[in-house]
Amino acid sequence: MVTIPPKILLNLYRVMLTIRNLQNKIEEEYPKDGMKTPVHLYTGQEAIAAGFCAHLNSDDYLFSNYRGHGHYIAKGGNLAALVAELYGRESGCSRGRGGSMHLVDTSAGLMGASSIVAGNIPIAAGAALAFKMMREKRVSVVFFGDGAVDEGVLYESVNFAVLKKLPVIFACENNFYAVCSPQRARQRLDNIYRRLSGCGIPGTRIGGNDVAAVYLKTKNIIAGVRGGKGPALIEFRTYRWCGHAGGGSDVSLGYRTQQELDRWKRKCPLLSLERRLMRERILTPEQKLKIHNHVNAEIEQAFASAITSPYPDAGQLSKYVFREK
Repeated sequence: MVTIPPKILLNLYRVMLTIRNLQNKIEEEYPKDGMKTPVHLYTGQEAIAAGFCAHLNSDDYLFSNYRGHGHYIAKGGNLAALVAELYGRESGCSRGRGGSMHLVDTSAGLMGASSIVAGNIPIAAGAALAFKMMREKRVSVVFFGDGAVDEGVLYESVNFAVLKKLPVIFACENNFYAVCSPQRARQRLDNIYRRLSGCGIPGTRIGGNDVAAVYLKTKNIIAGVRGGKGPALIEFRTYRWCGHAGGGSDVSLGYRTQQELDRWKRKCPLLSLERRLMRERILTPEQKLKIHNHVNAEIEQAFASAITSPYPDAGQLSKYVFREK
């Protein structure tokens, strides 16, 4: 049986806790109207970003979607820069011009999040083509939801990636809903990981609430893509706890039930990992308290810094919107 070193498990726990507590803090502060941006929270999906991104190098490229807070943090992004971006401040990772849905931090390898469903999929394939042409051992990764599977550009991009044997990973976070539309109402078959097999891409389904499974199963996939085996498709099955946008519950809309939400919350990826660490005596109550205090202090400091940081100069708002020469 393959085991994960305790040091790595503790780091996965720290990353997941940072993502979770950050989402909770955003949900708490958002109604105060200081963040002039829509937010799409990653609560409940933390194991995917943490487990997957643990295998990425700093110079690997990651392309995200509008629910990208977790991807950015797990890729090594700057917590303070993320929070400042939500508040539209010049110190934000996108210099206050992108907001929650358009995070960019090339220093962390986050090449961009996009509000356009499936919009980053072909761009990730293009980045992978560049890596291959330059003969670099780097991978390009694009995260998208099950709603993006309804878009034709996914199939076109996968076909091209297979044809050119590109080092790109198509990572679908299937949380079963595109806004309020359940997957079963949009797709006849529940087999996203097999959907593109006709193009010749290998597909894998992974339980997205088990960070150990995510970590172990993606390790070889990423190594294979990096080693020249061509692209890969991964379907992570997970669930978002909050409404499509903003915080709070949206079960009153009628597209899902409280019973369904409660069932998935009992599968909490963070609590599951914490229980395992405590059971295996990798994490003591004292260590847990210390980690929680440290993470919460970092988050509080990020918010305190953001709300006192300056806004972009009005005369410079058109700068940094496009790539500067």
